[in-house]
Amino acid sequence: HVQLVESGGGSVQAGGSLRLSCTASGYTYSSGCMGWFRQRPGQEREGVAVIWTGGDKTYYTDTVKGRFTISQDKAKNMLSLQMNSLKPEDTAKYYCAVDRLCLPDWVGGKSDLGYWGQGTQVTVS
Repeated sequence: HVQLVESGGGSVQAGGSLRLSCTASGYTYSSGCMGWFRQRPGQEREGVAVIWTGGDKTYYTDTVKGRFTISQDKAKNMLSLQMNSLKPEDTAKYYCAVDRLCLPDWVGGKSDLGYWGQGTQVTVS
């Protein structure tokens, strides 16, 4: 049974930084994706950053390119998201997720496939 636990959320002023972490247990995919997704108030969930576990391929939504960096520690089954130059519009609940297939809908946050964490709140003021 795959379990994902996010940490690192909180409140920060605009221009500040936060680092989100996600610890995955029971996840043994040799290929597939791990990613960060967010749901802002009144909006649909979107894919923020995704990394393909078999290599270095990454995806970032346009609004976070150059500010956010996704990374993985395969030995620790840990996924991280370094968020710099945060803006009020980054305020959202952030979710960690993993999936074996990495289909475009999943990368974009539109699919519920795979396994999802409970989320961690990020508030930028």
